[in-house]
Amino acid sequence: MNKLGRGHRDKVQQFMTITGASEKVALQALKASDWHLDGAFDVFYSQPHPKTFTDTRHLEELYNRYKDPYADMIMADGISTLCNDLQVDPQDIVMLVVSWHMKAATMCEFSKQEFVGGLQSLGIDSLEKFRERIPFMRSELKDDQKFKEIYNFAFGWAKEKGQKSLALDTAIGMWQLLFEEKEWPLVDHWCQFLQARHNKAISRDTWSQLLEFARSVEPTLANYDAEGAWPYLIDEFVEYLIENGIIVK
Repeated sequence: MNKLGRGHRDKVQQFMTITGASEKVALQALKASDWHLDGAFDVFYSQPHPKTFTDTRHLEELYNRYKDPYADMIMADGISTLCNDLQVDPQDIVMLVVSWHMKAATMCEFSKQEFVGGLQSLGIDSLEKFRERIPFMRSELKDDQKFKEIYNFAFGWAKEKGQKSLALDTAIGMWQLLFEEKEWPLVDHWCQFLQARHNKAISRDTWSQLLEFARSVEPTLANYDAEGAWPYLIDEFVEYLIENGIIVK
């Protein structure tokens, strides 16, 4: 590493800190991505490689720190303490990414298996490593494929147990959070339309198709195909935009 310039040395060190990888692996990933850190992370995490060693005893201690006193789970209070320790707002979208890594079944809850398994897969066994991994998890939202996976995960994660659909208020809150990240210009109009015209829970089909609509249809609706196989709610939204003069066709 001594032959590298200062900038490259810093990137190698940063990569090793975040991934727990060896210097050799860090150099290979960074060279393969032309020294772009985000690209190097993609290279590293797309390759099969031995999991970073995590100390089971430390994981147990971390779990016990946040575990609910009356249940063998981490509940809302424990997650609030965790966010405080990580110096992250509980409403920060990165906590959704954390939950995605843990394959959490329900919002504001982690089972022991979810929490410990998720941290092991991330190579985290201390609060310090957890904090160091937050920028990487935030960067995953910029990857279109990972964003789609996180978006689709959010539906099951956010809905009430035993319900097939997602409560409208919850769906609107999640859309505002997710599309703030992806910057869909019509998100506020979509939410206003739902409150004015729909006022019912959101189906999984509508949830998943909306991301496709936001990605493939221009905000001006110039390439919107009225004969396309969109859910009726999305077709009604297009009519609403035109009727209200928000979009001129």
